[in-house]
Amino acid sequence: MKDIHPKVEEALDTLHLNRVARRRLLTGAGLVSASAAATALLSACTSDAGGNAPAASGAAAAGDFPATPKWKFTLVCHVTTNPFFTPTQYGAQDACALLGTEFQWTGSRDSIVAEMVNACNTAVSAKVDGLAVAVVDKAAFREPVNKALDAGIPVISYNADGARDDRGTARLAYVGQGLYESGYALGQRALQQVDSGEVAGFIATPGALNIQPRIDGAQQAIKDSGKPITFTAIGTNADITKGLSIIDAYAQGHPDLAGMLAVDAGSTQSVGQTVKKYGMRGKGLKVAGGFDLVPETLAAIKDGDLDYTIDQQPYLQGFLPVLYLYLYKLSGGLLFPSETNTGLLFVTKDNVGPYQTTKTRFEGSDTAQKVVERSGAIPHA
Repeated sequence: MKDIHPKVEEALDTLHLNRVARRRLLTGAGLVSASAAATALLSACTSDAGGNAPAASGAAAAGDFPATPKWKFTLVCHVTTNPFFTPTQYGAQDACALLGTEFQWTGSRDSIVAEMVNACNTAVSAKVDGLAVAVVDKAAFREPVNKALDAGIPVISYNADGARDDRGTARLAYVGQGLYESGYALGQRALQQVDSGEVAGFIATPGALNIQPRIDGAQQAIKDSGKPITFTAIGTNADITKGLSIIDAYAQGHPDLAGMLAVDAGSTQSVGQTVKKYGMRGKGLKVAGGFDLVPETLAAIKDGDLDYTIDQQPYLQGFLPVLYLYLYKLSGGLLFPSETNTGLLFVTKDNVGPYQTTKTRFEGSDTAQKVVERSGAIPHA
C-alpha cells in the first residue's frame, strides 16, 4: 500500500475512533435505540403550537427545542482551580443557562491523573447525561471513557486529547486547540527573530497531552528551519511559584539565551517576569513568547518583556462541549459531535490593548453578562 499523507491518516484515525465510539454507545445499556432517536427528532418537528413538546419532567424548553429533562453534564479538568479555566467554566455555565441543563466542574487541582480517573468513574456511577474530559494521559482514560460509552453516556474531550496517539480514547470528538500545530506556530514565530544560539522551552508538566504536543511542535519547527539553534526543553512545575523559581534559576545560569518560549500559562507568565527582573532584553535575548491570557502575561507583552502569547479561546472549550452533548442527547445520537479547533491567535503589542481594557466573561476577567461593542474593521485575510 502506498504511504498515506499524515493529515489523511490522522483524519482516518479520527473517523475510526468515532465509529468505535458510536458502536459502543449504540450497544450501551443506557442509550436509546435507533427508533427512539427518530422519535426524538420527530418530537422536535411536531411540537405543540407553542413550539414545545410536552415532557414528563425536566427543564422548560430552550428556544424552539422540545422540553427535556434537566440533563446534567460533568466536565473533568486536570487543574480545576487554574485561572485559565475560569472562562471555560463561564462558557459551560452560559450554555447550561441557554439550554436548561446543568454541569459539574470536577477533576484534580494539581494534574493528578488518578484523581481525574476517579472523577470520571464517579460521574459514570452517578449516571450523568454526558461527560467532557481533558484527556491529559494517553492510556489512563481509555477504560473510564469506554465504561461511560458502554453505559450510554456520550464523551467529548476538551483542551487536551489523546485520541490520535496509539488509538487513545474512543471519545466522540475533541474541542480545543490543535496542540502540536500551535506549538509549531510558536516555534516558527520565534524563527522570525532568532538565527542562532540557544532557545529554552519551558513546560510545566512534561508528558501531559495538553502541553507536550506544543513543545514537540516548537522543537520540530526549529529543527526544520536548519538554523544553528539549540532547543532545550525544561520542565517547570504546575505550581506557578515553583515554576517561576526554576525559570529564574535557568535564566541566571544561561545569560546568553537567544530565546525563551513557554507552552503553558504559568510558565509563560514566569518567563515574562524573569525577562523583566534581569533586564534580559538588553543582554541579547531576542524573543520571548508563550500561551494564554493571564493578566501578568498581557502586561508583559505591553511592556515588551514578552513578544507574543497565543489565545486558544478557553470559553469555547466549555460552551461547545455542553452544546454538543445537549444536541447529541436531543437527537438520540444522530447529531454526532464535530471535531472543533478553537483556534490560534497571536496576541502581540499591536493588539493586546482590547484584552487588557475589555473585561468580559469570554476571557474570564469579569462575571457580568454584557454585550461587548466593537468598532472598526474586522481583521481578515
